[in-house]
Amino acid sequence: MATVPPRLFLDSADPADWRRWLPLGVFHGVTTNPLLLERAGQPCTLAGLARLGAEAFDLGCREIHLQAWGETADELADCGRRLDDLAPQVAVKLPVTEDGVVAARRLIGEGIVVTLTAVYNAGQVLTAAALGASYAAPYLGRLDDLGRDGTPEVIGMHELLKNTDNPTRLLVASLRDWDKVVELAWEGLDTFTFGPRVAEQMFQDEDTDDAAAAFEEAAARMADDA
Repeated sequence: MATVPPRLFLDSADPADWRRWLPLGVFHGVTTNPLLLERAGQPCTLAGLARLGAEAFDLGCREIHLQAWGETADELADCGRRLDDLAPQVAVKLPVTEDGVVAARRLIGEGIVVTLTAVYNAGQVLTAAALGASYAAPYLGRLDDLGRDGTPEVIGMHELLKNTDNPTRLLVASLRDWDKVVELAWEGLDTFTFGPRVAEQMFQDEDTDDAAAAFEEAAARMADDA
């Protein structure tokens, strides 16, 4: 059976985070949105995003997700086209609202990579698949915050996609811990975006640290004997 490698994204608009984590080579790219830009003190403008994208690509980013803004489908689609023009590695994020879906249909028809975001139910995943969107991004942590059991809901979304013949990937967002990423990977999910705090957890294992320290101590002892 054909397999694909997992696709990890860093959910941050802060170049300082990018400079730390992207050189590892494990992240396919970065995901952003206007709220993340605001928190990072970055302007939500085409010029600002062009500058940020250039820095991300210099650091090895293979794909950057930039969210379009606008109050109507026409405005969202126009903004999406302008974002797509910034670089071939851009995926345009659109909310899975009625206007967002209309804009997504237009952009997908023009060959633009689209991520439908703010997904909260399986029906929205089916909508993304019907459109042929490249990604559908459910918010796992926020589902839990609403008092719902987000994990089985997201797994159900994954099962739904498995039963459709389309290229849409489920991009699980709003992840708060690395163990949850691993749990979902065991269930066959393979595309995730998470922030620097979860990235830190990828490398938190005292046994591994102890083993690495023992290797260095042995190397140092042999160097002293040389």
